[in-house]
Amino acid sequence: MTETSDRFNEEKAAYAVKGAEAPDIEAGVAAIRNVLKTLPARPGVYRMTDARGDVLYVGKARALKNRVTNYTQVARLPRRLSRMVAQTRGLTVVTTNTEAEALLLEAQLIKRFRPPYNVLLRDDKSFPFILLREDHAFPRVQLHRGARRAKGQYFGPFAGAGAVRKTLTALQKLFLLRSCTDSFFNNRDRPCLLYQIKRCSAPCVDRISAADYAELVGDAADFLCGKSTKVQQKLGAQMAAAAEAMDFESAAVMRDRLRALTFIQGTQTINAEGVQDADLFALACRQGQIGIQAFFIRGGQNWGHRAFFPTHTAEVPEDEVLASFMMQFYEEVPPPRLILVDRELPERELIAEALSERAERKVQLKTPQRGEQRKLLAQATRNAEEALDRRLAEGATQSKLLREVADLFELEAVPGRIEVYDNSHIMGTNMVGGMIVAGPEGFRPGQYRKFNIKRPDTAPGDDFAMMREVLERRFARLERDDPDRKSGEWPDLLLIDGGKGQVSAVYKTMEELGVHDVPIVGISKGPDRNAGREHFHLPDGRESMLPPGSPVLFYLQRLRDEAHRFAIGAHRTRRAAALTSSPLDEVPGIGPARKKALLMHFGTAKAVRGAALEDLQRVPGVSAAMARAIHDHFHPRG
Repeated sequence: MTETSDRFNEEKAAYAVKGAEAPDIEAGVAAIRNVLKTLPARPGVYRMTDARGDVLYVGKARALKNRVTNYTQVARLPRRLSRMVAQTRGLTVVTTNTEAEALLLEAQLIKRFRPPYNVLLRDDKSFPFILLREDHAFPRVQLHRGARRAKGQYFGPFAGAGAVRKTLTALQKLFLLRSCTDSFFNNRDRPCLLYQIKRCSAPCVDRISAADYAELVGDAADFLCGKSTKVQQKLGAQMAAAAEAMDFESAAVMRDRLRALTFIQGTQTINAEGVQDADLFALACRQGQIGIQAFFIRGGQNWGHRAFFPTHTAEVPEDEVLASFMMQFYEEVPPPRLILVDRELPERELIAEALSERAERKVQLKTPQRGEQRKLLAQATRNAEEALDRRLAEGATQSKLLREVADLFELEAVPGRIEVYDNSHIMGTNMVGGMIVAGPEGFRPGQYRKFNIKRPDTAPGDDFAMMREVLERRFARLERDDPDRKSGEWPDLLLIDGGKGQVSAVYKTMEELGVHDVPIVGISKGPDRNAGREHFHLPDGRESMLPPGSPVLFYLQRLRDEAHRFAIGAHRTRRAAALTSSPLDEVPGIGPARKKALLMHFGTAKAVRGAALEDLQRVPGVSAAMARAIHDHFHPRG
């Protein structure tokens, strides 16, 4: 291994300066060679793992043996992959029938394990769709996220919930479709407000027949499929017919619906002429950072656009970044028939084959050089560059703020991870602790955590005891899962929503946990709880204030307010669940069916609690043994 020694001398020296053990490149190569003996020359996916079993990298190959052999030739590897090999202590392999299957499995495993040496799609939240339900006589139109289990037509994806809500509002004005839940629909005896403002046809109270409503549903589906001209002609004909019959009220309704349709057609942010269903992707690179702009066009209409900023892109060619990003993107989103990209991708045919297999129809991947499609891509490229420029500018501002935070609280270095804690409860009920995380790139919602306060020795409403429980659970887990602090999940600063007493209690808790090197700062509102007059408290008793217009003050207020918002949201969710809970939920063996049978028979849970054994045995579906179990649960024998 002498050919690689020069490359790693500097890195080993750097590890020595930090007092850390340098990765052993020879051990990594040996671990790979040990598995090579049994590898087949077939398509498949491989996972590199470290000494703890954590996944470092996921890759696919047409021939596993040939591909994995390349990792033993360290001198030819980029520095990034050399570091990965040095940390590798195990290799797991899954064979597939085709390389396209391997590509799909690779994207799935990357999203599951989020390895540090793979390009990662950071914003992997599910995209919103419009769902036109088909399981009701009067179908409902609604926003939908997540698994598509409900029966109906799905239209999307949309770039964000805002774009969906605008379209839903347009659909209500145009087609008067209901948006209410089934329970709301079933319990109406007069039209709701949406009917009064001409945004619903009130099928709940028979203001429209099932046949006429079905016609509206068909028109809405045509519109969402891009047949807006057909809908426009139909509305125009209906308006003319109503005017000729001197039914001016109906003609006015048709006129208003035509105006709404015209408005929607005029609010397209890009001209998608000549493109029916397509996704557009364009990549921009600045200062080592990469931004990808996506446009979603369905039915010839622009359904929004979004910028993505994938991570772990250093030393990775731009075309490989875009290819990896796309495969992860389509892990959750169904691909359209046409995908336009601004550059030629490696293995373009393979990507198209894999996406076609996922969509169960042909998917075309193109890089147009001229015409309308090229103009659309040029606009997407401009948007990608502008979005990346904005992010870099925001990042520079964020970095400046973090440097000032470090100076303000006398930190040893600029904090890379700030954790902010807050509690929420009402009169000691449904107690919840919340933790939010922020860093140089802003908030990290995927790392937020909520803690249901559940220890019996935590007194209701005791904020100090609540915070103690939250921190003990949080840092005990950190000590167990990451004692060497290599995961990046240890905070560089703890920000507590509270004053001197809260900070003192937190400091004592951290000392008892043996965590002595995490700075703690409390933020409390000043006199009369006025925002802008916050006091900052340190464990040694020092206090400070910032000028009302200070950017650092605004930043710290944002952190505190985000933690407050998150904790209150978690509390409300728990409180809402408690409102629908029942004493019957605590009885072992009682599921939804038996619970419903008991409530139908006795009327209330209180009546079930007080029922005699003989009465419980008369309930349909409740056996004698179950009746005895229910009775004993509510009437324990001493």
